[in-house]
Amino acid sequence: MTKNELNKFRQILENRQTELSSVLRNREAIAIEKSPDALDEVQHAAERELAIRNLDRESQLLRNVRAALRRISEETYGTCMHCEEEISPKRLAAVPWTPYCIRCQEIIDRNREQFEDSELLEEMVNAA
Repeated sequence: MTKNELNKFRQILENRQTELSSVLRNREAIAIEKSPDALDEVQHAAERELAIRNLDRESQLLRNVRAALRRISEETYGTCMHCEEEISPKRLAAVPWTPYCIRCQEIIDRNREQFEDSELLEEMVNAA
């Protein structure tokens, strides 16, 4: 990967990190609101659950973005963390924070529900 490409990805990741950090600071949607109407209480609870799920998803994405920036500084960015092959430029353009090539990611996705134990999952990916 050229230095220009790496700098482009670094900039994309830094912008995404800034965006996610500001989104995660806003936690008003998870405030518990009391209402005299039971239906309103149920609706508030459902909205709060959705907001919590969104925060969780955004937090995970922020961790992935930070990990990708760390890989750039360690000069391992663009290399699959499991099979150590180069991640395709198209995949990096679509998902710049990805730590896996498409083949390893497909294996992980297919087997995520079956194998909750991360050691078993790593063994399967390494065996691919």
